[in-house]
Amino acid sequence: MSPDQSDQASCLRGRIALVTGATSGVGRAIALALASLGVEVYLTGRDPERLRDIVERARQLSSASGFLVDLSVEEDLRSCLRDFQDKTHRLDILILSAAVMHQDLMEHARIEDLDVQYALNVRAPYVLTKSLIPMLAAARGQVVFMNSTLGLSVRRPEVGQYAATKHALKAIADSVREELNPKGVRVLSLYLGRTATPMQEAVHRREGKVYQPDKLLQAEDVASVVVHALTLPCTAEVTDISIRPMAKS
Repeated sequence: MSPDQSDQASCLRGRIALVTGATSGVGRAIALALASLGVEVYLTGRDPERLRDIVERARQLSSASGFLVDLSVEEDLRSCLRDFQDKTHRLDILILSAAVMHQDLMEHARIEDLDVQYALNVRAPYVLTKSLIPMLAAARGQVVFMNSTLGLSVRRPEVGQYAATKHALKAIADSVREELNPKGVRVLSLYLGRTATPMQEAVHRREGKVYQPDKLLQAEDVASVVVHALTLPCTAEVTDISIRPMAKS
């Protein structure tokens, strides 16, 4: 362990984190990074095999539990909240990484796809954050919203639905920050460019492009930025970070 990692571990060891979308991509990388630093992690995912795998890997590093849940389904969302609050009365870190993306021109886009994206990308993080505010405030905790550069500006017509949900997520994060800062809670939004994840692989297929993950932002790079922000002294708060691949198309 490097000196920097040792310092981060001393800051985070024994803390409790809830990570949504932990079975792949950025959520998975963050879950493993936190577990490696001694954080007790609670992980959500909707694929049983991948959830079992990430929980087993995390348990090799720290204490870990998994919730098999589709956060876009109201009953699942409420059940997840109940189960989490039954297991622990503390929450130091909330990582909101679960998301879904559909692409199509507005003329052809299905309203059903918009509804699914709204449910997972907007409503679920809103409900989770709202419900967990008392625990976060008690711990003077931290919230991380995984967003997209499309949440800042849109330059492609076929991403209107997804971008709208990410613009909404930015508004939620900004509002929550104003509300919770006086309670000692830090709130960070990360705006990611194209990242080497299963979601981005599907996007490339949709666009008819060759998927070259080595030329994209890496999930582990994002995780290292998140860990650094989480371990800043309490005198500082990073509010917004934009990260994009070094190799430009």
